[in-house]
Amino acid sequence: MNLTNYHTHSTFCDGHSPMEDFVKAAVAMGFTSLGFSSHAPLPYRTRWTMDAPRMLHYLAEFERLRAAYSSLIDLFVGLEIDYLTPAHCPASEYFTSLPLDFRIGSVHTVIDDDGRIHEIDCPVETFQSIVNEYFSGDVDEVVRRYFARLMSMVAAGGFDIVGHADKMHALAQTMHPSLTELPWFRRLIGDYFEAIAEHGYIIEMNTKKYETAGRFFPDAQWYSLLHGLGVPVTVNSDAHFPERLNSGRLEGLKQLKRAGYTHVMQLQAAGRWCAVEISTE
Repeated sequence: MNLTNYHTHSTFCDGHSPMEDFVKAAVAMGFTSLGFSSHAPLPYRTRWTMDAPRMLHYLAEFERLRAAYSSLIDLFVGLEIDYLTPAHCPASEYFTSLPLDFRIGSVHTVIDDDGRIHEIDCPVETFQSIVNEYFSGDVDEVVRRYFARLMSMVAAGGFDIVGHADKMHALAQTMHPSLTELPWFRRLIGDYFEAIAEHGYIIEMNTKKYETAGRFFPDAQWYSLLHGLGVPVTVNSDAHFPERLNSGRLEGLKQLKRAGYTHVMQLQAAGRWCAVEISTE
């Protein structure tokens, strides 16, 4: 059943359990591989990213777990790295020099006209307040800025997996319900997916919100387009709790098969990404 996950957050960032609890849960669920992807440090402190001084501890704890559980599961270490600026992004020398097995590139912020950074992966009320206070209520402008940052991240590179590719649209739709049907939005997302295809990145099907909100990221309506573009997919739960490692996976795999996908990407012990046939039995 393609029991793998490469998007996992422990107490090194905003996850709710130590790394070893996730390993034990993955083994109990029959996972063949598990990857850790702590939110990488930003140049300012946040409630959700790892503090830079903890990086060596993170890597050391991972190596301890890999040695301890090597006979039970393949473990991999990575980071979810934000595109903040051209100087701080997955392609930055600091991140590319770290001994990581994989990297996820994500965008969680937009920047207003005064250079203020705003986190847009947040509660609905907070998002709407940011749009109204700092962007004059123009949610469409926030969406455009978000996609511009995504495109800059894709162009800069330095990562393997595109994280929760269109996540912000769910929040934006609370202010503009018909957003995803509009021609300009469909052009934006089409250009974005074409750029991902041209650069050869893997895109994740992020299943974190499926059981609570019935959503995948990217949205299921785009899977046929992604398949047509030849974009490889891996299924990740973005788990912050060990018991949610497998959340939404089976339905996600079924959705991919309906869109024409026959294989998903999995990381092998040799450190290579391989296409593995989808199994939903």
